[in-house]
Amino acid sequence: MHNMGIVVASLDKAITFFTELGLQLEGRSMVEGAWAGKVTGLGDQSVEVAMMVTPDGHSRLELSQFHQPQVIGDHRTAPVNSLGYLRVMFRVQGLDELLERLLAKGASLEGEVVDYAGVYRLCYIRGVEGILIGLAEQLTNHSATDVLQDK
Repeated sequence: MHNMGIVVASLDKAITFFTELGLQLEGRSMVEGAWAGKVTGLGDQSVEVAMMVTPDGHSRLELSQFHQPQVIGDHRTAPVNSLGYLRVMFRVQGLDELLERLLAKGASLEGEVVDYAGVYRLCYIRGVEGILIGLAEQLTNHSATDVLQDK
């Protein structure tokens, strides 16, 4: 997978938030014109895009702020069981300290921090603009796949 994309209302706020999560801004530019609309099916479009990269350099998050055409739907506050709903999850270190920093920046905890079979501590937060984000702190060398295969 090269990247996952999220459309946001404020690119600046989203960049700041995901930087706090440990991602780095790889690049930012305008993508506009009829050629771009041929890819998306939106016709003549103007969108500002920021590519964020994880610290290991293997994963990217593409943040997009559309200027034209106007955004027509908003799924940011839909619950996690909504059809087609997307969330992004990050493996983190120091979950408690990170969560404290993110809550101070306006994030909210969706449920509780839970222990998943002694392998991960997990939680969901609503981050910038209400986007659902999962945080997973690995506790052992076992993977979630190992746990699922044992069940």
